[in-house]
Amino acid sequence: MIIPETNYQAFLKVLLQGDRSSCHTQVESMLRQDTPIRAIYVELFQRALYEVGALWETNRISVAVEHLATAIVESLLGTIYPRLFAAERTGRKAVVSCVAGEYHQIGGRMVADTFEMCGWDGYFLGANTPMEELCHILLEKKPNMLALSLSVFFNLHHLHTAIARIRTDMPEIPIIVGGQAFRWGGRDIGSTYSGVRYIPTLQHLERVLHQEYAP
Repeated sequence: MIIPETNYQAFLKVLLQGDRSSCHTQVESMLRQDTPIRAIYVELFQRALYEVGALWETNRISVAVEHLATAIVESLLGTIYPRLFAAERTGRKAVVSCVAGEYHQIGGRMVADTFEMCGWDGYFLGANTPMEELCHILLEKKPNMLALSLSVFFNLHHLHTAIARIRTDMPEIPIIVGGQAFRWGGRDIGSTYSGVRYIPTLQHLERVLHQEYAP
């Protein structure tokens, strides 16, 4: 771990308080100290959001607190975004999208940012992307990879519908899937569709991009 536990706990405290200014100040301090962006994403943002989600699931915080924390982290992603382009560009492109019915978009956005950190151009389409619009972007951008994010297990059928449609129109495009929904099942999706695999973490995605798509 790069980020000290005391720093993480301090960030989580002000995040749960909805203190956007203090959250921003802490992240800016880490950036000034040259804390790697990857560590901020995984050890701070991702870890905190997972904990916030667990607190909400166990009724220890309200949905309003959960939504506010998510909004704060998403705003912090926006402040970091200009720093993502230091990596040498590979010329590869990825489209990242949440499937229809999915309104939790922050995980997908972090995936798109991970592509950028690895030198790819990441096109993030946001939450609840209609199937026709997703297909249109894929045909327009002709990406080297498609990433689909799923946060709610109840929406797994939407993911299967999307993959089946894309496989009909674009049978060769590599597809990765991930998100909190897969805690409850569906991780064997690659046995149903060719060229589809489950990626459990941002670190795993980064390893795949470096090992299999090295410049």
